[in-house]
Amino acid sequence: MIKVRAERLNFYYGATRALQDISVAVQPNVVTAFIGPSGCGKSTFLRTLNRMNDIVPGTRVEGRVLIDDADIYAPGVDVVALRRRVGMVFQKSNPFPKSIFENVAYGLRINNMAGSRSELAGRVEESLRQAALWGEVKDRLHESALAISGGQQQRLCIARALAVRPEILLMDEPASALDPIATQRIEELIYDLKQAYTIVIVTHNMQQAARVSDYTAFFWLGRLVEYDRTDKIFTNPAEQLTEDYVTGRFG
Repeated sequence: MIKVRAERLNFYYGATRALQDISVAVQPNVVTAFIGPSGCGKSTFLRTLNRMNDIVPGTRVEGRVLIDDADIYAPGVDVVALRRRVGMVFQKSNPFPKSIFENVAYGLRINNMAGSRSELAGRVEESLRQAALWGEVKDRLHESALAISGGQQQRLCIARALAVRPEILLMDEPASALDPIATQRIEELIYDLKQAYTIVIVTHNMQQAARVSDYTAFFWLGRLVEYDRTDKIFTNPAEQLTEDYVTGRFG
């Protein structure tokens, strides 16, 4: 089974081609990591998977991205509905200047996904539990989200993304700004979440990719060099360029 498939995807910022002929198939309920040096196209490709790049003027896509065999770039696709199915967690935690509760409830409110106050509260609790945060904030739900630690803020953003029950969760370097203990909590969370979600993570940290992912894709200068099971990428890659990167010869 394939959850997400890109077919000969090219992406342009104006006249500059940032992605070249990317073809990849992502399985459901696994963690797929995108690795490669800065500027190689990892985050750009990640954002094509929920059309987040649409908000950037002058961008253009060629090729196809299919989710459950439906082309998300086909005419008439409801992009708002797409982004409910494909949630996003960014590199820097970006909680809203609202309470912890209202951060998680936000997507539920604007999408009319809770029919009563008790249902709303239940969905907020469910999401905070999924994000391994409930025990730490259950007595502080009406305090500002900006008052909790950086690691807690990032897990809150994960809870906010999970609240609308997406099928796919995209994570763009979710632990890069966190200390080692908070990073470990995020990695443990990613491992647990793949039971229910298809997760795609961009990371500069190759040890993190090795720890959390089932499959790894190595990007280089806008191209997909190699894509395989993570253990094979790190122990017996097919491409010399991949081996040079994962062994630290460059990058």
